[in-house]
Amino acid sequence: MNYRKLTATEIKVLKSRGCECDTWGRIEVSNDFNPQNYRNVKFSGVIRLGSTNGTFCRDNNVIYQSGIYDATIRNCTIGDNVYIAKTANYIANYDIADGVLIENVNRISVTGYTSFGNGVEVSVLNETGGREVPIYDRLSAHVAYFVAMYKHQPQLVDALRDIIARYVNAKRSERGAIRPGAVIINCGTITNVKIGECAHLEGVSRLDNGTIASTKSAPVKVGVNVIASDFIFASGAYIDSGAVLSRVFVGQATKVQHLFSAHDSLFFANCTCENGEAAAVFCGPYTVTMHKSSLLIAGMFSFLNAGSGSNQSNHMYKLGPIHQGIVERGSKTTSDSYILWPAHIGAFSLVMGRHVDHPDTSRLPFSYLVENSGRTCLVPGVNLKSVGTIRDSRKWKLRDRRTDYDRLDQINFNLLSPYTVSKMIDGVELLNRIKETSGSTANVYSYHGMQIEAAALEKGIRYYRLAIDKFMGNSVISRLKNAENIDDAQLRNILATTASAGEGEWVDVCGLIAPKTEIVRLCDDIVNGVICDVEDINTRLREIHLHYYNMEWNWVAENFKTWWGKECGELTTGDIVEIVTRWNDSVVALDRLLYEDARKEFSMVSRVGFGIDATTAQCKDYDFEQVRGEFECDPFVKMIHEHIADKTALGNDLISRLACVQNKSA
Repeated sequence: MNYRKLTATEIKVLKSRGCECDTWGRIEVSNDFNPQNYRNVKFSGVIRLGSTNGTFCRDNNVIYQSGIYDATIRNCTIGDNVYIAKTANYIANYDIADGVLIENVNRISVTGYTSFGNGVEVSVLNETGGREVPIYDRLSAHVAYFVAMYKHQPQLVDALRDIIARYVNAKRSERGAIRPGAVIINCGTITNVKIGECAHLEGVSRLDNGTIASTKSAPVKVGVNVIASDFIFASGAYIDSGAVLSRVFVGQATKVQHLFSAHDSLFFANCTCENGEAAAVFCGPYTVTMHKSSLLIAGMFSFLNAGSGSNQSNHMYKLGPIHQGIVERGSKTTSDSYILWPAHIGAFSLVMGRHVDHPDTSRLPFSYLVENSGRTCLVPGVNLKSVGTIRDSRKWKLRDRRTDYDRLDQINFNLLSPYTVSKMIDGVELLNRIKETSGSTANVYSYHGMQIEAAALEKGIRYYRLAIDKFMGNSVISRLKNAENIDDAQLRNILATTASAGEGEWVDVCGLIAPKTEIVRLCDDIVNGVICDVEDINTRLREIHLHYYNMEWNWVAENFKTWWGKECGELTTGDIVEIVTRWNDSVVALDRLLYEDARKEFSMVSRVGFGIDATTAQCKDYDFEQVRGEFECDPFVKMIHEHIADKTALGNDLISRLACVQNKSA
């Protein structure tokens, strides 16, 4: 924009409207500057003013004429069609872009060189230090995971810290920015905060040293009585109603509200945090805690649902709060559950009761940990037949609130993947070995201080095998879904792998499920300087995520002989018919288990409390049905029936296509 000096006439008009300036010659204005749209403004320092010809229409349909009214402005550049009114103190050292609305604020200022929250060290997991993560406005859950958890690779951590430091230094400035379309009304003190495009701040108490990385497609909203210091709010974040945050990263589309407090914590995409408290936690995508009595402390979580009164301890009154815990993806803690860290809870597990013997169930996913007479009882694999587990896995993708096209966290929503299935394969071997060691006639087995009842162990093996069959069969059918008129040679060609990426161990890098070889390759490239930029790291992580299904098939092919007894290159169409049949049996068996689990929600016990003042059982049942509906009409029950029908039809279709080929060959 071209600027010019004020004319004598314009200065006269400004003075007549109560405006003041120590040196009018330091003010520059746009060519169509209109002094009539300024009233009672105190200017100081270097000032640039844009056009004020536009108007605002707020949601109460009140029209605002752009301009500056009853305000003090110091060392600011103000864009076109900005409305500023009623600053109790001043706005200083800011570049305010077009279309910004600021009304009734105490103070907005930059007090010196600052990086706006970028580079703040967040002491996750260990409150005494050792796993600090420097936050910045392009931080992903995966980079944070490497920095916090890969201390066994100091060269990698050092390289990442150098990359982040260069990025942070580039963000340092003595001038703040308020991007186009931002709205700031009825707020207290805002110091050293960069405010992104279309951000909406209303009723905020205090913000200090942070970045609000709002975008037009994913605005950030910061609401009433929020207090935050040393923070990053990623695009689409929602922070409201008395939240108190210190040294915190709030990820894309994450909600923090209703008096929730947190310090030294990371919350990545789509977390929901209300009422409770968090301290030194690493919350991967979809961590949910919504109860006043819940405390998350010194743990790593993702896809977690924390029940009311969930609690953990990170010290034993000896050397301080030095202990940490890991709760792998998809787990739940029931009401009043408690875990004494250190502990490691396997994926998709449920924790009920108090557990003080430091359980490690990382090799046995989909399990229950239940307290019984002060001991931890482990029920392996049982969560595979839980309606809640399946419901959660289906809702996560549907509840992705991110509207920013530039997604920082690469999230894999799959319940069954090489990561979880390899653990189940290992789990079957482990349970069989436990049984052999203790003897097949034992009633109770012991594993890492936990008790496993004999019946639960046998069922765990069965559940794991059903899930393995389901996953492996899914992969084969997906590979062949568009195949027509294939013979054995064509079949083997379709099932052949074209690369080795995907073979070997898989890891869950805080939402990103990937082969360990690909993660090692990425880490090596960072250490060796092949990748030396924040955006290059994010791009590589995105590429790994995009190639998931090709790499998944490579893992399936690698493990095919162990599962089926033949290599993929040895399969015949007859084998595929048997595989599909076995797959269909496993799908139907698991769905029937889910069906029976869902039925519990409609049992007589579930009807207690219904039909108040009812005189007959029929009235109680009618009241229940009016509220909950009939069992067979429940949406999830219908979905189970449809899933059985759809998968059976899919399997039958493939079998019939293969049968046609076999008949022609005969």
